Amino acid sequence: MKFIAVKTTANQERIVANMIELAVRKRNLRIYSVLAPKELKGYVILEVEGIEDAIMATRGLQHVRGIVKKELNLPDIQHFLTPKKAVEQLKEGFIVEVSAGPFKGEKGIVKRVDRTKNEVTIELLEAVVPIPVTVKAENVRVVDRKEG
Repeated sequence: MKFIAVKTTANQERIVANMIELAVRKRNLRIYSVLAPKELKGYVILEVEGIEDAIMATRGLQHVRGIVKKELNLPDIQHFLTPKKAVEQLKEGFIVEVSAGPFKGEKGIVKRVDRTKNEVTIELLEAVVPIPVTVKAENVRVVDRKEG
């Protein structure tokens, strides 16, 4: 197996990945996986048997800018394949939105991150009096990454 990077228009990675999947199904190509991680802007990674299949899958697709000639090794992309805990991606000062529980839909600023308990303490933005609320890290979504 080989790993090939396909260069795409920035912020169009998911669309390109979906179009490649459709091309693989339609043409019965030997592409075994399509990876479009959020952290990798402007690229989609394909697991292929040969570069010819990657060329056939991407030929004529909108937002595809080309195929990187150099093959990728598994260690190069391994960090995209291992899931990260939600709490590891949060920092003090981030603006978050609560996605579950009694404060669902409320926005707040992260005041403290407890990595051992997988919890964050946020201060609700629209409250008249600042109220610190502790919620599970999985129950918040980052709205703005500006710190402080």
